[in-house]
Amino acid sequence: MSAHMTPEQVRSKIDHPIVDGDGHWVEYDPVFSEKMRKIGGDLAADGFLKAMATTRETLSLSVAERRHKRVAQQAFWARQAENTLDRATAMMPRLLYDRLDEIGLDFAIIYPTAGLRFPRIADDATRRAVIRAYNIVSADYFKGLGDRLTPAAIIPMHSPEEAIAELEFVTKELGSKVGMFGSNMARKVPAAATNDPDTARFAVWYDVFGIDSDYDYDPVWAKCAELGIAPTFHSASSSQGLRLSPTNFVYNHIGHFAAAGHATAKAIFLGGVTRRFPQLRFAFLEGGVGWASQLFGDLIEHWERRSAQALERMHPDKLDRAKLLSLVEKYGYDDVAAALRERGGLPDPEQAYLTGNIEDIDDFSACKITRKEDWVDLYARPYYFGCEADDRMNATAFGRNNPFGSKLNAIFSSDIGHFDVIDMRAPLPEAYELVEDGHITADDFRAFTFANAVRLWGTQNPRFFEGTRVAKEAAAVLAAAQTPTLAAAE
Repeated sequence: MSAHMTPEQVRSKIDHPIVDGDGHWVEYDPVFSEKMRKIGGDLAADGFLKAMATTRETLSLSVAERRHKRVAQQAFWARQAENTLDRATAMMPRLLYDRLDEIGLDFAIIYPTAGLRFPRIADDATRRAVIRAYNIVSADYFKGLGDRLTPAAIIPMHSPEEAIAELEFVTKELGSKVGMFGSNMARKVPAAATNDPDTARFAVWYDVFGIDSDYDYDPVWAKCAELGIAPTFHSASSSQGLRLSPTNFVYNHIGHFAAAGHATAKAIFLGGVTRRFPQLRFAFLEGGVGWASQLFGDLIEHWERRSAQALERMHPDKLDRAKLLSLVEKYGYDDVAAALRERGGLPDPEQAYLTGNIEDIDDFSACKITRKEDWVDLYARPYYFGCEADDRMNATAFGRNNPFGSKLNAIFSSDIGHFDVIDMRAPLPEAYELVEDGHITADDFRAFTFANAVRLWGTQNPRFFEGTRVAKEAAAVLAAAQTPTLAAAE
């Protein structure tokens, strides 16, 4: 817990509510699975248990076996033990509800723990059965607690049809207000077809929806707008690519949420989704905001060099071949000059005009960027970033180093329920340390812990906070319609 303050002391210094944008509860598998069996039958319950058993199976392997199969080391001892009260709180939503004042929270969005892995279930029928039953049982656990807690329903994204079906069900039948969308879906590479499971794990590519997908996901985004659901992504990239250490969990874990969010955010932007659906808000959770600040700058810098207009400077026909040859001759590189003459003065005629056979060479064409305000409208305004409380990079969201002086939409995310929160009373004081240490202002802290979360969900669904502990204050934020501006740049 922070050496500086308690949650009560932080609350005494502020005049606004605290909204937790990403807490967790820990489903108790033996009981939860049996509740699922009553709802969705053996397919749902057994699919749940099989998905949950993968960690145990991985930890049962020897290091040599994991190395041979290139299986990533998983987290062990990942639930609170010494802090028994917090362990119990993570398991029981009603106990969490009773402790919210002690923890310093007015309202919290609670994401799954077991449910984080279900969008990765490969078999279509099993995945749909597990997720449908999970959403029903999860909603029941939180029944009667809606004035201060709301659970996230799982939205599978293997196909638009599957996503839309679950969106319709959870919003209309369960009253869900938050959707946890799967992302970076593993798809089989057709050229590397194999029946061997160990080989098949590596013969995949990852669908990031915005570009190069086999499916058109625009109907999903349209359905989100219709139903008032902001797509929030809580996806992992551990056990993939560069995160496959068979011995070191920390190596596999650091940065994996950020990497998954980076891929999806980049694709949605470049795919023009935020251009076509300006009313939608998207959140990328648990990866922080440091990567988002860098991506914002990287996109702009690449646009300056790789937009259609910029590429004109690189067209092979723009090369003054005679001048190039004369400079080579002047400086005495006779062998280079001879090679250039053989090639008609063009250094690389074999590939100079190749563009990969793409019809549109402008990677930013879907964004339709014509003015500097477009960058705020297409990135800074619609994107939100879940930030754990003790991440000092949270300050980058509010710094003037962001393009156009924009403040990015960082949202306070306690991550309570998971191993990295040693004491549930710690996240709020840890977040406030940025104010104490002078890295962000009190106004920034209000945006971080309250107003940004209200805008994320309330812009999408104006009735989101009705009937909650923060209804009055949230209504005021939405009425003010505060948005990032270009004032600092003009």
